[in-house]
Amino acid sequence: MGDAAPGWGLPYWVAATYLVASALCFIAYAVDKSAAKAKRRRTPERTLLLLGLACGWPGAVLAQQWLRHKSSKASFRWKFWGTVALNVAALAAVGYAVPAR
Repeated sequence: MGDAAPGWGLPYWVAATYLVASALCFIAYAVDKSAAKAKRRRTPERTLLLLGLACGWPGAVLAQQWLRHKSSKASFRWKFWGTVALNVAALAAVGYAVPAR
C-alpha cells in the first residue's frame, strides 16, 4: 500500500509526474502570456498542446483561468480539450492495467 496513491491505486510517480508537468505547463503559459503582452516571440500553440498532453493539462487549466491566457480562442480550446481527453484515456488505461492492491 505504501507505493500507491490513496484511493486511486496508481503509483505515486504518476501523481508526481502530473504535479511536475503541470507546474512546467503553467510556467510555459505564463511565459507565453508575458511574451504576448510585450509583443515578443511567442511559444507555439503546438508546444503548449504537447505540454498539456504530456500530463501538464491541470496546470494549463489553472493558467487559462488565473492568467486568462488561451481561454477564448475556440480553435485552441477544441484542440486543448482533445489532448486532455487523450491524456485521461491513457491514465485510465494505466489505472486499469495496474493490479489492484
